Amino acid sequence: MGSADTFRPEPGRIPAGHTARHEPGSLLDVLSVAAVVLDQDGRIVLWSPQAEELFGWTPAEALGSFAARLLVAEEDFETVLAEFARVVSEGGGWAGVFPARHKNGGSRLIELRTMRLEDEDGRLYALGMSTDQAVLRDVERDLALSLRLVAQSPIGLAVLDTELRYVLVNPALERINDLPAERHLGRPVRDALPFADTEQIESAMRRVMETGIPLLDEFSVGRPVGSGVGPDRALLVSYYRLEDAGGRPLGLATSVVDVTDRHRAAAEARRRLSLVADASVLIGTTLDLDQTARELAEVVVPDLADVAAVDVLDTVLGGTRSGSVPGGQAAVFRALAVAASDTAEAAEAVRAADPPGQIAKYDADRLVTQCVSTGRPVHIAHVTAADLPRIARDEAAVRLLADAGLHSYMAVPLIARGEVLGALDLKRIGNPAPFGEDDVVLAGELAARAAVCIDNARWYQRERATALTLQRDLLPHRPPQLAGLDIAYRYQPAGLANNVGGDWFDAIPQPGGKSALVVGDVMGSGINAAAAMGQLRTAARTLTGLGIDPAQVLRHLDDTASGLDQMIATCVYAVYDPERGRACVANAGHLPPVVLRPGHRPELVELPTGAPLGVGGIPFESVSVDLAPGDQLILYTDGLVETRDQAIDSRLEALLALLDGPPREPEATCDLLLKDLPEGNDDDVALLIARVRAEPDPVSEPPNPSPASPDSPAP
Repeated sequence: MGSADTFRPEPGRIPAGHTARHEPGSLLDVLSVAAVVLDQDGRIVLWSPQAEELFGWTPAEALGSFAARLLVAEEDFETVLAEFARVVSEGGGWAGVFPARHKNGGSRLIELRTMRLEDEDGRLYALGMSTDQAVLRDVERDLALSLRLVAQSPIGLAVLDTELRYVLVNPALERINDLPAERHLGRPVRDALPFADTEQIESAMRRVMETGIPLLDEFSVGRPVGSGVGPDRALLVSYYRLEDAGGRPLGLATSVVDVTDRHRAAAEARRRLSLVADASVLIGTTLDLDQTARELAEVVVPDLADVAAVDVLDTVLGGTRSGSVPGGQAAVFRALAVAASDTAEAAEAVRAADPPGQIAKYDADRLVTQCVSTGRPVHIAHVTAADLPRIARDEAAVRLLADAGLHSYMAVPLIARGEVLGALDLKRIGNPAPFGEDDVVLAGELAARAAVCIDNARWYQRERATALTLQRDLLPHRPPQLAGLDIAYRYQPAGLANNVGGDWFDAIPQPGGKSALVVGDVMGSGINAAAAMGQLRTAARTLTGLGIDPAQVLRHLDDTASGLDQMIATCVYAVYDPERGRACVANAGHLPPVVLRPGHRPELVELPTGAPLGVGGIPFESVSVDLAPGDQLILYTDGLVETRDQAIDSRLEALLALLDGPPREPEATCDLLLKDLPEGNDDDVALLIARVRAEPDPVSEPPNPSPASPDSPAP
């Protein structure tokens, strides 16, 4: 061991598959560990290049010198010699921080490790390994910081070798993967994570290993790989290639951030926005009160609640503004709608709700009463047995809700234009999560949107009822028997309040056995149109008593309409003379009547169109139509045939085609036309059919015509 050759690797000692090469940039290069060998007399026999770098002495200056005299300060000389003698004679070693002399005359603290060596001839040596203490402390501090960060980081961290086998896993990743570290270490990804998409993961890892380009924040959603069960977790996964100071790949690091809470919060926010958007589209599609309430209940089930009920205060349906229920008083509700999720438990809970249309009185201590009394939401996150009597309508309903598993409840007021209309009642049964404050805010927003629609619907419903009542009162109750004619008629109001009002029909006896048949349509809708219709009908009945030509009647009606405020109406007016078997017809901008003759195809009466009533100054013309026994004259308003997407000529052809066929009674013809022709219920329909009887009635003088009694016509 007297020469440096003794410490060179011998041939055959290098592990198979490896070659002897210098790999710069390793930790040893960073530490620059100096190696010095002393013989048993304390002389330096080996001096490494790192020793020269650390102490400043060249090999020529150091070799053969006593190490103590070269490297030790005078005050430490005796202590070092004694320690050296102990190491050489007894074995063992020494470790610590030692102030060593430098060639430049100064000293530096070195981290020193010594140990005894023995060669094959039994000669003893001392090996000293040393490095600059400051450099070593920096490395130790960085390593300690790294280990502490890895161990305590909330981010899952792992290190894999170049073969993609786990060599380090921190506790956070153990929790995320639901696998202990020993199930990771030493295993490749495909073995450690059997439930994951390992092919995709390894492909991404290899790409990072090959290119050195990190892959950052790859989003994935899945279940913990350890058990493969439990709720899905949302993860952000990143991969980085690890390199030494020389750029040589050492392996791969991966970081996994559990963003499940953030992902769920974002998903919940998207769900709430979607629910609000759906409510904007789905609630208030009509002005029907019950339909609007059903739309609200169906929107919130099952996304917000398992069972939803919409109840309004019975007083608000009277059409007056009632204000909220005074505190301490009972409230009377009318149930409008109930909806439930598709589960047996929810169906059981629905049995505890008031069925739509039912009126129920709730005492002041009931939660729904408190809701409408205060105008504030009532929220019970966790329902107890003591809460159920304040929720349910009676003891039987308490048992039903308990059996169904009601565990969370809230009621939010329906407030529109400062008035409390009722409440939206929400229950959770199958959904295990209790209602939270965010749910209360969401329900309040949905209720506020729906309340305006409900308020609009109830006012329109009231207006429709008023307009319809006025319309029916102004139409004939039951036209009198007319000489030589069988009469059938129908009036079908529009489905919406603002479309009711302008159509009318009339059948009026005249002197000499004649009969006047009238169908008209005031342009516009609502109460104003109904009132204008009543004025025109009264004028028409008055003019009929004069026995004048239909064209003259329309001229007088045109003058009457011109005197009304911006009123336009269409009208067809016919006078039937049973002695001549002829009808004289005039038209004011109305659709032509249909003549239905037995054994012939139906045909439209060819009439001059004429201008609508109210235009003023336009002449009208009468046309005669022969009518034989069995012939029918059909008068109607545009609501029977007009649609938004078809030409009127096509619709008139459809009318004629429907009338073509075997003879029917006038009543049956009315039913057929109303059943098959109108598409939707967007406009009023007035229909009048007159059939010529085979045997004419004896001529009699009718009483002076006057408006019929205010009653609804037969359906």
